[in-house]
Amino acid sequence: MSTERTKILLVDDENDILEFIKYNLEKEGFEVLTSNNGREAIEIAKRENPALIILDVMMPEMDGMETCTKIRELPLLKNCIITFLTARSEDYSQIAGFDAGADDYISKPIKPRVLVSRIKALLRRSASGDAGSSSKKNEEVGDIVIDREKYVIIKKGEEINLPRKEFELISLLASKPGNVFPREIILDKVWGGDVVVGDRTIDVHIRKLREKLGEDYIKTIKGVGYKFES
Repeated sequence: MSTERTKILLVDDENDILEFIKYNLEKEGFEVLTSNNGREAIEIAKRENPALIILDVMMPEMDGMETCTKIRELPLLKNCIITFLTARSEDYSQIAGFDAGADDYISKPIKPRVLVSRIKALLRRSASGDAGSSSKKNEEVGDIVIDREKYVIIKKGEEINLPRKEFELISLLASKPGNVFPREIILDKVWGGDVVVGDRTIDVHIRKLREKLGEDYIKTIKGVGYKFES
């Protein structure tokens, strides 16, 4: 895929890291915007509408988790990809990041070539998802309508805005009501084989969907995966 003019917002309170990552991304043809705090990052994101935001977790004033949550509340940025870049690799931190609406989680230190590869994979996955959704904009499953153009779920007339990965997950499950989707298939279809995430990533997104849609739509098949029931 072409990276020309693709905007990336890089947010970190360490200037050395900002300059290092910016240099390597600009070499690949990306347009890189930078910020060293969450509050400023939100304003830049609203103004520039980047395709992808790389957020450090530990920052003064407003940390990455809160920044991510606030960005996900903005309709303009609902399709923006967000990944955390942080030295904190504890499992609870990753779960908190996905809870806040992140799409991926990259641990420092990371080699520039690997970082660029991960970013390209996220953007490629996002682009292919958009292309796949354009052929059929709306799909009605029971009392839920999946609006693929707006990236919203309409439940009994009420619009429910979802982050990209939650939308892609429910869209996948609802594409074949009653069919069981194994966890490995879900990871491949929603996150892609070239983006490394753990099994618990799925669990976090399923839990968030159940909180928004209700407990009755997504069933857990222990040891296998999940299915959608209309």
